[in-house]
Amino acid sequence: MNQGRTVFAQLVELLPRKAFDLAVRRHGGQNHVRTFSCMDQLLCMIFAQLTGRSSLRETVCCLRALGPHRYHCGIRGNVAKSTLADANESRDYRIFQDTAMAMIRRARLALPVDGELARLEADIFAIDSTTIDLCLELFPWAVFRRRKAAVKAHVLFDLNTGIPVFMRVSHGKKSDFWMLDQIVPLPGAFYVLDRGYIDFGRLYRMHTAHAFFVTRAKRKMDFGVRHRLNVPPDGPVLSDRLIRLRGPKSRGLYPDTLRLVRYLDPETQQRLAFLTNNLQLNALTIALLYRKRWQIELFFKWIKQHLHIKSFFGTTPNAVQSQLWIAVIVYVLVVEFKHRHGLAYELNEILQILSVTILQKTPVNELFAKQNWTNVTDENHNQLKMFDL
Repeated sequence: MNQGRTVFAQLVELLPRKAFDLAVRRHGGQNHVRTFSCMDQLLCMIFAQLTGRSSLRETVCCLRALGPHRYHCGIRGNVAKSTLADANESRDYRIFQDTAMAMIRRARLALPVDGELARLEADIFAIDSTTIDLCLELFPWAVFRRRKAAVKAHVLFDLNTGIPVFMRVSHGKKSDFWMLDQIVPLPGAFYVLDRGYIDFGRLYRMHTAHAFFVTRAKRKMDFGVRHRLNVPPDGPVLSDRLIRLRGPKSRGLYPDTLRLVRYLDPETQQRLAFLTNNLQLNALTIALLYRKRWQIELFFKWIKQHLHIKSFFGTTPNAVQSQLWIAVIVYVLVVEFKHRHGLAYELNEILQILSVTILQKTPVNELFAKQNWTNVTDENHNQLKMFDL
């Protein structure tokens, strides 16, 4: 039942309150805090993300304008620009990281699995990174180029459920395959990577952990063919071979057998070469796994377009990490919200509707109910025409 709760309250009830409280105690979030709690900070930042606030001053101005309605949103403390700024810069970002991880664990159990991947009955992840540009004058600790600053968000993305499961934020100069050192490969899981992650030593560590990887092969890779697998004629799979690396360095880093699949994309007519350590799957399934990697690119595009991770409410590394993890929390909130209420809208449409109805005391199912609009093309003969054509 709605029981007169605002739409904002109905959304944030999905937050794992026990996990959040444990994270606050673990990282000392309430130490020397009198009025503006960690939950107040989180709700203010969620409000800023949902309503499209682009700065700290704008967020505080809008929250003050709400007056007593802030209480119905769950915000108990007084909101001031300096208070929210200090909270973002000083309170440990791991509070929000642990909260996001708790939400992700719960969501992975509840969300439906991609129909094309369900038959594999395995964990399937994509690994990629996105660079977030910063102002060098405000973020001198993140110098990236001569006149540019940046950080890089490295993400492990669950392709089965369509949500991120792990994130590390690094300096913008950090190489992509650094992320492979930050994860513990799961036996039997698939990791889909682009060519930027080809490091045969790290890939062999994944292989010895009994995990599988699928990536794009480099063009001038030196290898010898051990066995040619049968390929259906006139199909998109051009060749399927078992190979061994022959380069003096690469064969020492990866001494085992690899599989090289050459594939012609039926839609784009692009020739692709996939490299994997899985020797059993159908070649078309290997191509499908790599095609599904595009979901992580769509995730990066979505959060950059619809959430605020380009302009930050603080200039310290802690403030940047806090805002990035809160953006992940908002993304998972919207995905869970869509699934729990069976909404047929796209995520961006749900976010837009929430942004303008956030203070309404309307049940979610009623708010998102489809309206049967009358045909606006029907002519009303009692209405005078403005132009006679």
